[in-house]
Amino acid sequence: MLKVIPKVSYAITEYKKTETEITFISARGKLRVKPQSDKIIRVTYTEREELADHIGPGIEKDIDYTSWTIAEEPNYFLVQTSALNIHVIKQTGRIRYFSKKGNLLLQESEMESHQLMEFESTRTVVDKNTKVQEIETPDGVKQVIKSATTEFDKKLYRTRLGLEFQVSEKLYGLGQAEEGVLNLRGTTQYLHQANLKIAIPMLVSTAGYGLLVATGSPAIFNDTAYGSYFYTHADIEMDYYFIAGFNIDAIIKGYRMLTGKAVMLPRWAFGFIQSQEAYETQEEILAIAKGYRDRGIGLDCVVMDWRSWEGEGWGQKTVDKNRFPDLKYMTDSLREDNVHFMISMWPNMHPTTENYKEFAEAGLLLPANNNYDALNPKARELYFKQTNEGLFSQGVDSFWCDSSEPFCPEWTTGSFKCEPSYNFYKFFDIAKKCLPAELTNSYALFHAQAIYEGQREVTNEKRVLNLTRSTYIGGQKYGVVVWSGDTCATWKTFANQIVAGLNLCATGLPYWTLDIGAFFIRYGEKWFWKGKYNSGLEDLGYKELFVRWFQYAVFLPMFRSHGTDVRREMWLFDTEKDHRFYDALIAANQLRYTLIPYIYSLAAEVYFNDYTIMRLLAFDFPEDVIACSVKDEFMFGDILVCPVIEPMYYEADSKIIKNATKIKEVYLPKGSHWYDFYSNEKFEGGRHIKVDVDLNAIPLFVREGAIIPSTVPAENTNAAANSKIFAHIYGKKKSYFHLYQDKGDGYSYENGDYTITKLMWDGKTATMDKELTNLEFIIH
Repeated sequence: MLKVIPKVSYAITEYKKTETEITFISARGKLRVKPQSDKIIRVTYTEREELADHIGPGIEKDIDYTSWTIAEEPNYFLVQTSALNIHVIKQTGRIRYFSKKGNLLLQESEMESHQLMEFESTRTVVDKNTKVQEIETPDGVKQVIKSATTEFDKKLYRTRLGLEFQVSEKLYGLGQAEEGVLNLRGTTQYLHQANLKIAIPMLVSTAGYGLLVATGSPAIFNDTAYGSYFYTHADIEMDYYFIAGFNIDAIIKGYRMLTGKAVMLPRWAFGFIQSQEAYETQEEILAIAKGYRDRGIGLDCVVMDWRSWEGEGWGQKTVDKNRFPDLKYMTDSLREDNVHFMISMWPNMHPTTENYKEFAEAGLLLPANNNYDALNPKARELYFKQTNEGLFSQGVDSFWCDSSEPFCPEWTTGSFKCEPSYNFYKFFDIAKKCLPAELTNSYALFHAQAIYEGQREVTNEKRVLNLTRSTYIGGQKYGVVVWSGDTCATWKTFANQIVAGLNLCATGLPYWTLDIGAFFIRYGEKWFWKGKYNSGLEDLGYKELFVRWFQYAVFLPMFRSHGTDVRREMWLFDTEKDHRFYDALIAANQLRYTLIPYIYSLAAEVYFNDYTIMRLLAFDFPEDVIACSVKDEFMFGDILVCPVIEPMYYEADSKIIKNATKIKEVYLPKGSHWYDFYSNEKFEGGRHIKVDVDLNAIPLFVREGAIIPSTVPAENTNAAANSKIFAHIYGKKKSYFHLYQDKGDGYSYENGDYTITKLMWDGKTATMDKELTNLEFIIH
């Protein structure tokens, strides 16, 4: 008969208390509970002799908070703050979190909620046995270690935190995924970085809490028949933060207290950004800007995608002088027309480039790899030194940090994408050969740190704007805007992108965008090149999809068009016989610019009050069960945005949709009255309505009590900021709004160089606390 191995007990035998923490001790390990505030609790667990003295990547600091007590009850220890009662079960070490009113918020699983599995982590030794393969990828030539000598690095744990969710609660966040799943209950989520995936180990719940797992490694969230747990693949110890909040805004405020405030972006970042794969010359970029100015179309930035360098010098941070003979002249000329310039940059450099050689000579590349070592402060300094010498000093305004994961093995496969679990382990296997195993998911955070700290060292007169394909916990403090990666042009992709952005923003990162109209338009051999429109702009079906995508993007934090296969300049959607699509794009562009005073004020709320601009409905209507499940609507401040996510005029290949109804069913959340943005018609909330949907407009509704400052259509955000403001007031509900104004760039706002005007409405009279001669109230 087999003999059982007795389980080493989790039962707590004693505890040790200091002013700032309690450590519960069992035969199996040590469990530390350390309040960070009255609503935030840090929990760490190890089965070694001592807990580690470290904090996870992106966490600002370990906070010493002393306003708490501990008491012993018959079956549990009671840790109390002014907001929480925390039960630590004596027999198992299980933790249960309650509000002061006694409402259960979250509990760990009943048995074995803290599981660790130790393993020996290794590091690569670069020697004569190292074999490196150069692989052509969509992100340039990547060096991949095929075999190498390894040596012991440190002992790490696989960790599994067992959880027990309430039946009715919904979970959101974990960064960005592509499958279109809004509520993450009942799913498995593989959290590793990839093109189309941004892994952030942060959940928010409608039950009134968030869960931030302080790991830098790939992780798996599971809530299926196989269990409910959060698994991390390589960590020094189990480490997580419980964040209580009466709504998602309060939870995100706690997240940013731990990981850093979101900084202000330059005002121009909220205007229209024209990008393309790829503009090729200085002359072409100036012509694009002139094309917008000549037509009076709003534009604030033109973007240079890859191959700005000479020849095959991928990742070199200088431009090809034959195609860009005077970069400083070009950027100055653009700026005279209030057009800014963004350029793409890469962490990987071709071995023939001068930038690569400088890194190699300094020993600041990743082991046997052509990516620079962003985890090394000296490498970060050198990266921005090169950036400044070749680009920033020449008037480049901002940077597009592409391929910032920087490993993406599934994009080297063939006609179909491998299974999620395979991609998860493949990513880790490749990344751990170059990075510490416990930090393989966090490279993009350190890469963003290089840009932010480097630019701020050079000047405080220009705000950092870093458009990047990946980020991690705390990326918001480095001026990061993430975009969703290289999508393909289908209506399903479009619908799924809405969900992707909502979950990303629910994670605590406020600035997200995408490629309007998708990156890939045509249908190709590779699994990722699966657009449905081989005729490009000749296909009326694609033009309709592009218009709907464009209208939706008006209500994203960043309004940006980009892609391959076809050109995207707005006038290319116009023909002599058919102006419908062009007219719709112009109307959407003008709408964005009229809302600049509102959008920029919301951006200030992000900085000052940890606000989130793009909001899944659970932010504002957590008690509305229907609203919490709606995937194709969201709040943009106080505006309910209802994108049209199916064709009504044409299918692919310009096939006319016969007898199609131009109607969208919209859900208006309960708890408010709503005003049609265009007609001002008033509707009661808590019901579905059918809305006529013309190609020229996206359905929009304004919440009662909203004050929406707007202006006239403008050609750029600077003009919009200096035009007359119309403050639209909806309904008789008392309300106020903080109108924010500053220089639009630079960091003097950190020292109080700004103006906030409080616009007030008491149901009868509109007033403001400062006199603005260029502001007019309009009552709806």
